[in-house]
Amino acid sequence: MSLRLLHPGCGFAVLPDWLKTATEVRLDIDDDCNPDIKASITDMGEIGEFDIIYTTHTLEHLYQYDVAKALSEFYRVLKPGGVAFIIVPDVEGVQCNNEVLYESPAGPICGLDLYYGLTSYVQANPYYAHHTAFVKETMEAQLKAAGFEVPSVQRLPDYNLMGVGKKPDESNSGV
Repeated sequence: MSLRLLHPGCGFAVLPDWLKTATEVRLDIDDDCNPDIKASITDMGEIGEFDIIYTTHTLEHLYQYDVAKALSEFYRVLKPGGVAFIIVPDVEGVQCNNEVLYESPAGPICGLDLYYGLTSYVQANPYYAHHTAFVKETMEAQLKAAGFEVPSVQRLPDYNLMGVGKKPDESNSGV
């Protein structure tokens, strides 16, 4: 039986190879992305349970007060023992200026882009604007506040941060 994977805020992104054996359900607020489910990540509705959540460059598009709502939704739809993999821009040590930090497929990325979103993308679609910034400590705190166990929060290349949150498995809790 294949694991069910929810890909909230999927946009046009494809899953990384290490997750392609799971059955993907794509969720996005934008019809242009052709999601399986059209919904906000802060109110996903009754969409069933999932073994894995994978979202990349999604939470930074929410205002800080909505990040907690989205993480609560992720927690709600995960099966006990399920795992969420969440990738966001890592702004630790980044100055909010035009200095190019790295080259991406979309072009050069500077500190302003990490804080506010890539200007050309934001001009084309307001959903691409960034409203929240993360560093390792804030990602870990947000995951814990939503009820997740946090086995790791890692800084990745090109100013990415990956938080891993696990929903406790009640059957192993002695309850």
